[in-house]
Amino acid sequence: MADRVGDQNQAGGAVKERVQENTKEPTLYSVVLLNDDYTPMQFVLDVLEAVFQKSPAEAYRIMMQVHLGGRGVAGIYPWEVAETKVDALLSRAREAGHPLQATIEDA
Repeated sequence: MADRVGDQNQAGGAVKERVQENTKEPTLYSVVLLNDDYTPMQFVLDVLEAVFQKSPAEAYRIMMQVHLGGRGVAGIYPWEVAETKVDALLSRAREAGHPLQATIEDA
């Protein structure tokens, strides 16, 4: 029986090498909302909830950060997701006639 167990651990007499998978986490980027004097606070709240899936409390916190500090991080995403979120935000802002801006920065 001992020989059979030993045979099961070999691949035709050759030693099996373990293949180590190297998975790399994607680089993350911050979507940063920029303050302006014209976009209503309620619009910023709505965008944060709809586009960035923030809770009302989190949306309010970010909106106040933008209002008081001039900028606020809406979320941190891989590049493609960040780009899509900014595009959605800019489209909504333009449709509503607001000058709201956002940038993508290294996280």
